[in-house]
Amino acid sequence: MINTHTLKVSALALFLSALLGACASSGDSATGTPAEVQETQAQLLGDMPLPAASKIMGSDSLIIGRGDNWVGRVVLSGVQTPTDIYAFFQSEYPRAGWTTVSAVKSKTSILVFTKGDRTATVELNEGPFTGPKTIITITSSPKNANVVAPTRK
Repeated sequence: MINTHTLKVSALALFLSALLGACASSGDSATGTPAEVQETQAQLLGDMPLPAASKIMGSDSLIIGRGDNWVGRVVLSGVQTPTDIYAFFQSEYPRAGWTTVSAVKSKTSILVFTKGDRTATVELNEGPFTGPKTIITITSSPKNANVVAPTRK
């Protein structure tokens, strides 16, 4: 005879496993041909060139707005090495009209660019052993955002 409590717990565990599996895949890059994915990313990020075959990791990104005026953080998975992606940003962003403010190449590389009234900070990290070769984080904001430090009372 089957214990009904064990059956309920097993059914709940199966349901939660399916739910977590669905959540893990939601929010990632658009699917489709490479050209369709690139077009979707260009609509979201505007004039910011991206390394070939990189894909937005939606669950880690926060994009407010779209096109040339978005703000927030976009996290991408890159198929090239961090060194190759660093070289991409060093060459392609100036070609797209961005000015390099600073560039530091290390285990975690940081590049800062400006264009008009916008700033973009690019952080490059080596990906996990089983994942993409490089994790790319681009943060975009207005150049002179009126940020006020909290006052102590």
